[in-house]
This record gives sequence, structure tokens and C-alpha cells, in this order.
Amino acid sequence: MARGENSPTPQSKVNKSEPEKYPTVAVLTISDRSAHGLRKDLSGPAVVQSIHRLTGWNCTKTDIVSDDVSKISAKLSRWADEDKINLIITTGGTGMSIRDVTPEATLAVIDKEAPGLMEAVRAASLSITPYAMLSRAIAGIRGRSLIINLPGNPKAVDEALTVLATALPHAVDLISDHHINSQNHSRKPDIDPE
Repeated sequence: MARGENSPTPQSKVNKSEPEKYPTVAVLTISDRSAHGLRKDLSGPAVVQSIHRLTGWNCTKTDIVSDDVSKISAKLSRWADEDKINLIITTGGTGMSIRDVTPEATLAVIDKEAPGLMEAVRAASLSITPYAMLSRAIAGIRGRSLIINLPGNPKAVDEALTVLATALPHAVDLISDHHINSQNHSRKPDIDPE
């Protein structure tokens, strides 16, 4: 499922002609142990690396918070409302354990859901592991920010972003001020070679 090194990189209309206008991307790691310095964060850096490899976008902000609904919600709201981040990716807290509350924190702040994104990830992930059906990850929009929950496993993060990569530029364009004419939608992703 991984993209080859010579594969074309999906490009957003936001960054097609002006590289300085790449979408802003923030990554929030949700982990009690990493937030308290008891374990090195591996999934956050995996998101940063995968998003750059698959889209060419750089991460603008990163942070780590514990598995706490109010802390997660506050960070997501701040990044969307104050920092105007285009794409916010969370990693961790999407499973079924008692401390997994990322979907609830995300639902508390989004204006509307974008269920197709995570449906696609779960469908593709089922061919890799039956545990994919245990994911409660969601995606949604707050203002002009797209928020996506990813698992906490670095390998699963890359697999999920590989599925999402071709749709992310168009999704960001649609919810940003850069989208001009929705009548020009194509059924195929517009992929520019590097």
C-alpha cells in the first residue's frame, strides 16, 4: 500500500503556483505516557514524515497532550480558531480502551463530520489487520480546518495517510478560501508530478 519513491505527489491548488502558500499542518500526539515524559513520542514524528513524503507539505506545529477530553478539545479549538491551521492531524487515543477519548474530544469541537475519510482508511486497513474494525477514529471540519484522527501506531499512521493522501489536497482546497469554483470537480485526483 506504500507509494513508490517516484510516485507523483498530490498537489493542492493552495500550493500549485505559490509554494509559500502550502497548507498549514499541525500534529497533536495524544498519549498519557508521552505527555508525562515516560515514553518517547514515535507517532507524531511518523505523521510529520509521512505527510511530507506523501503530499510535500511541512508540519507547522506539533504538540503532545494527555488523554484528556478538555485538553485535546482546547488544543484543537485553538489551532483551528486562533492559528487557522488548514489540516490538524491527531495521533493516538482512537481505540476502545478506557483512556481512548480522542474521538469524543474531536466531536466536541467540529462543526460537521467527514465520515468518508475514515471509512476509506478502515476499509483499506481491514486488508492488513482485522483490528482495523476496532478503530473509532473520526474526521471533521471546524471553520476552515480539517481535523483527522489517526491511530497511535507509527506504521498504521503511514498506512492511513497513504490512503488519504490523494484526497487531502482537494479536501483542504474545498474548505479553504482558495477554492473558487465547485463546478470544476473532477472524478479523478489532479496529481502533478514532482
